[in-house]
Amino acid sequence: MSTKVEIFLERLQTTESLDDLQSLIEHIRDVYDTEHVVYHSVSGTGEQFGALTYAPEWVDHYLAENYTRLDPVVLGAVKRFHPMDWKRLDWSNAASRAFLGEAIGAGLGNQGYSLPIRGPNGQFALFTVNKTADDDKWSKYTREHARDFLLLSHYVHERSNQIHNIGKEQHTRELSPRERDAIAYLGMGEARSRIAEKMQISEHTLRVYIDSARYKLGAANTTHAVALAISRGVVVL
Repeated sequence: MSTKVEIFLERLQTTESLDDLQSLIEHIRDVYDTEHVVYHSVSGTGEQFGALTYAPEWVDHYLAENYTRLDPVVLGAVKRFHPMDWKRLDWSNAASRAFLGEAIGAGLGNQGYSLPIRGPNGQFALFTVNKTADDDKWSKYTREHARDFLLLSHYVHERSNQIHNIGKEQHTRELSPRERDAIAYLGMGEARSRIAEKMQISEHTLRVYIDSARYKLGAANTTHAVALAISRGVVVL
């Protein structure tokens, strides 16, 4: 786990309100030296929440123009489960290109990296990092920070759910000592082969422990499982 994520986790422990969550998003922006960071969630009933650093004028304009209908980031996120680099999305439509030009004119960077997140009961969220950079610098930036952003997106989402009391009816089943060890090693960034060696088990058995822990935590994927386990105090790194 990177030093930046460790600093973030310390800050996360004091995040108890919506204002705190907004401050946390601003903290991520500053620590990762980027123009903007956005977290936006929509519950299964349609209730929305956002913590973001875009200018309020741009947000109001975006909503007034109903840009969700043509925004390639939003359109791509509803179809995908994996991180999206904006430059690899489809901007061929003239309306999409005009929209991007407006966004840049309103202070957004020309590059973006968005991570879709699925939650309980149809919940959907999107975590985005936005920056001004040429393609080479942007590729280097995302390579350096992709894993951090994956972790941060799930940590922010979990804390947002806690603040909004979403999913509290889903009680975490207790993990076995071996399941906790497997998740803890993953949280420290260890490769699976190395984890299996340390735990003196086969990689197949390790996979069984990880899958079992994911199920008990109610996690969508392994990264989500690590985030849930840490934020709930199931494991301590």
